[in-house]
Amino acid sequence: LVSIKSNIHSILNSIPKNVSLIAVSKTKPDSAILEAYNAGQRIFGENKIQEMVEKHEVLPKDIEWHMIGHLQSNKVKYMAPFVSLIHGVDGLKKLEEINKQAIKNNRIIDCLLQIKIATEETKFGLSIEDSNKLLESDEFKKLTHIHIKGFMGMASFTNDETIVKNEFRILKKYLNSTKNYELTNFTPSILSMGMSGDYKIAIEEGSNMIRVGSSIFGERNYI
Repeated sequence: LVSIKSNIHSILNSIPKNVSLIAVSKTKPDSAILEAYNAGQRIFGENKIQEMVEKHEVLPKDIEWHMIGHLQSNKVKYMAPFVSLIHGVDGLKKLEEINKQAIKNNRIIDCLLQIKIATEETKFGLSIEDSNKLLESDEFKKLTHIHIKGFMGMASFTNDETIVKNEFRILKKYLNSTKNYELTNFTPSILSMGMSGDYKIAIEEGSNMIRVGSSIFGERNYI
């Protein structure tokens, strides 16, 4: 039997204090999330807005919910009242929608820009060039109810650590290069990279936020 509590504690003991652990709770039942919560975990990541909304309604209110999946603009309104951080923002249109819903909810919503660092075709994200264009655009400056706190990236799914290292390194280098943008809605300090299989490498390469699912909850869904 998986002990969620001991998994969380062993991960927390093995990572630096400045690294935030997001427990990826997608498809997991409320009971598993509560077990993690009772072990002290407060940040949970979901990849479907509907599921996140349902969990938010019934689980403790001091949980920080992070949206880590691919974002559908038409569903932003459902999570706008409570979401803590949206990781996978990969375009201006989505930022405009988040901004619009944030205004309706009288809040500023924190986001990360998703940068495509993997060579695989399937991964979403902005190229570094497109990210720079976005940050330099007048449209972006008008978005007063979003706050870009940094970047999120997913490395290629490969056993070749050199590839993974290099991809993470690209994102760290990019984060450093954007520190001189003087924008009120962009203060980059978060680097969300690394999952169950590669978070140790990600931390070595500068990640300060990791998204861990199976190493906490086990491989299989609970019955």
